[in-house]
Amino acid sequence: MTVVPHRVPGAQPEPDVAETRRDTATISGDDVLVALGAMAAAISITALIFYWIAPFSGVLGFVVVSFVMFLALYAALVWLDGDGPAVRDRIVGAAVHGIAALLIMALVFVVVFTLLKGYRALIHPNFFTQDLTKAGPLEPLTVGGGLHAVVGTLEQIGLALVITVPLGLLCALFLSELRGGFTRFVRTIVEAMTALPSIVAGLFIYATVLLILGFEKSGFAASLAISVMMLPIMIRASDVVLRLVPGHLKEASLALGASRWRTVRTVVLPTARPGLATAVILATARGIGETSPVLLTAGYSAALNPDPFHGPQVSLPLATFTLIKSPQPNVVARGFGTAALLLGLVLLLFIVARLIGGRGPQDLSKRQARRRARMSARDVARFTRQQQRLAQQFAQQGVNTSE
Repeated sequence: MTVVPHRVPGAQPEPDVAETRRDTATISGDDVLVALGAMAAAISITALIFYWIAPFSGVLGFVVVSFVMFLALYAALVWLDGDGPAVRDRIVGAAVHGIAALLIMALVFVVVFTLLKGYRALIHPNFFTQDLTKAGPLEPLTVGGGLHAVVGTLEQIGLALVITVPLGLLCALFLSELRGGFTRFVRTIVEAMTALPSIVAGLFIYATVLLILGFEKSGFAASLAISVMMLPIMIRASDVVLRLVPGHLKEASLALGASRWRTVRTVVLPTARPGLATAVILATARGIGETSPVLLTAGYSAALNPDPFHGPQVSLPLATFTLIKSPQPNVVARGFGTAALLLGLVLLLFIVARLIGGRGPQDLSKRQARRRARMSARDVARFTRQQQRLAQQFAQQGVNTSE
């Protein structure tokens, strides 16, 4: 039954009002004006609270209170000319973009602050070519540098990657390709190790490798401690990436007669290569900034030690931690200079990892294309030999192969 609305005799029919659709993919001029107005009002109210009403202080508190006030004022202004869904959409968008802007501002502040504090040391070429054997606390910045810390960091993180990447990939393949109770047990242990404090890893290597086995403090011992911190990150991230490989690709490879190992080597790993590069980046970021494991296992040395297996060896984080504790301005400048070198080294390693693993599975280099062509030619030859051998067997048995 259809209900007909009651209409007053003689009244004019109400015109149909077209629904106004909002394009959420673009930003209008009104959105910009509302956001700028809310931002100006939030900063003004926060300044009034901090400097006139309440005895508050601090840049961090000012930024947090201003952001909260901005969201409240922005929601009130949007509510004046919008309905519920539009208001919620704008508030969530403002909150997400605002938090992203705050994080970017914090990152820029850290980088700029480090560069400004270490600028007096970085402008001298000797900082990149000398160690601190001849640089005393009162020596000028034209003497000494951070070469010994750069070499130590590169060797320690290189040895840690040599240990971590194969073990991490093998364990991740074990977790993603196999099922069972032992697999769940290993995954639980890996997830628990991701929250392992770095000092515990350093103490573990110090107790087992240095005290029980009798090894001396060295860069290799520090690499072992760093590997303990990097391994669970590498395994967990690689496991997630490998489990995202589509199952029909592996099924197609197995259906064509490839073994499980060849399927993993030629299908799974190339498909997951960009994600595995990200896993290596995450593990490197976890281990390259460690200080306490290196202090316990590698010691400290102001001289350049290119041998990671004998003698104390310092890293960039440990050198920064040691130098900035000094009351001398030149020594503090050297500490911030080593921190700036660490930032640059991390950026360089990330770029190299992206160049190596950033290509898609279908983007092959010339060397990989030639290798793939040789493998295909060997497969064709193998299939031809099998067909010829079967044809000879059928011929010997008197079977007409044409039938």
